Amino acid sequence: MRTPAGTECPHYYADFHRGRSIQECRLLARSDDSLRWEPRVCATCPVPAILRANGCPHMTLRARLTRRWLRRRVEVEAFCTQYKVAVEDPYVGCGRCHPDAATVLAVGEEENDSGAPA
Repeated sequence: MRTPAGTECPHYYADFHRGRSIQECRLLARSDDSLRWEPRVCATCPVPAILRANGCPHMTLRARLTRRWLRRRVEVEAFCTQYKVAVEDPYVGCGRCHPDAATVLAVGEEENDSGAPA
C-alpha cells in the first residue's frame, strides 16, 4: 500500500472507507518497545528501500521506533530464517541465500573489465 510519504510498503495499512480513519504500520505494531507511530514517520523509514533493494523471501525484519535527539527514527534489524543468522546489512542480505547472484555479478564485472560492451 502507498504510504503518506508516497512509497510502496507492505507493512503500512490505511482504511478510510465509510468514515473510518485507520492508519498503522503493522511492522512497528509488532514491536513492544516502540514509541507511538505517526504517519509522518513514513517519510524517513528505511523499510521500503530495504525491500526494494533486497527481495529475499528468507529475510525477516524487526523494527522499532526510537527517538534520536529531537527526531523519531525507525531502527531495523534483519534476520535470515534459512541460515538462522543476523543480517548485518539488510540492503544486501546475509550473503548465503543467493550464492548464484554473486557468481552472476562477478561474471558481469569480468566482462566489463575485459573491454566488452556492457
